[in-house]
Amino acid sequence: MSNSFFLNDSDATEEFGAQLWTKLPEKALVFLHGDLGAGKTTLVRGLLRAAGITGAIKSPTYAVIEEYSVAERKIFHFDLYRLADAEELEWIGIDDYLNQNALCLIEWSSKGEGVLPKADVNITLTTQNDGRLLEIDDRDLMKTSH
Repeated sequence: MSNSFFLNDSDATEEFGAQLWTKLPEKALVFLHGDLGAGKTTLVRGLLRAAGITGAIKSPTYAVIEEYSVAERKIFHFDLYRLADAEELEWIGIDDYLNQNALCLIEWSSKGEGVLPKADVNITLTTQNDGRLLEIDDRDLMKTSH
């Protein structure tokens, strides 16, 4: 199932992320698509805040991965923007992360093509005028409307 939502600003993008937290199962693979500055990390920040994470939340552009734990639930936030080759995912042990009972959020998943499995949820953010268009293909994970 694919749905589209217009998000007026960063606050609306974070709010969508917060709602997403309440809908996703404990184990899911989410790909976040969009150009630089489209709001992928903002969406993740909203999700992480709703999960109870405090402190600075930034894109793991240089670290490639940030790991969070809350209430015995694991969340891995990947940013593959700087990957030169999808094979680098094997060097960082991508299978070890994906095989855990965890929520895995991956920005720039196209950089891992051929190594990454199919996502449970695909989210595409596109800037439009002063806001963002969010398109979500969730394979029936998100049953309720926003």
